[in-house]
Amino acid sequence: MINATELTLHLAAEGGEKHNPLLPHTYDIVWSLVAFAIVFFVFWKFVLPRYQQVLDERRDAIEGGLERAEATQAAANAELTAYREKLAGAREEAAAIRDDARAQGQQIVADATATAQAESDRIVAAGNQQLEASRQQVVSELRGDVGKMSIDLAEKLVGESLGDTAKQSATVDRFLAEIDSSK
Repeated sequence: MINATELTLHLAAEGGEKHNPLLPHTYDIVWSLVAFAIVFFVFWKFVLPRYQQVLDERRDAIEGGLERAEATQAAANAELTAYREKLAGAREEAAAIRDDARAQGQQIVADATATAQAESDRIVAAGNQQLEASRQQVVSELRGDVGKMSIDLAEKLVGESLGDTAKQSATVDRFLAEIDSSK
């Protein structure tokens, strides 16, 4: 096997040139530099600005998105605050309505109670009047019956007729007055 130094010496001896095989030729370096310069120029002139533009657009989109998100968050917070205020107002209104309804209910109950009491008093008064009228009727019927019975009894005891109505009436009234006064 041949080592690298021997190969280099052998190649140098054959061609007669003193060129180092590890170094490229000058024309290769020049054409490589020209090609690199053209690629670098195209890259610098067209690719890099487009790349920078895309990066700027993305940065703007991200920053704009963040700003829009912050604005949306602020709007949402404002909406939430307004909603909470409306909810608190609705709760206060509901409490006021409940209180009004409760007061109206109590008023209705008080009115119904007063009406029922008045109706009850009227019914009791009418009953008392009817009872008094019935009592008066019974008393007058009893007076008549008691008077007739007492006259019949007196006739049986005395043995004569007490047919005079004026005497009968006066006797019955006197007898009943004595009964009333003895109570």
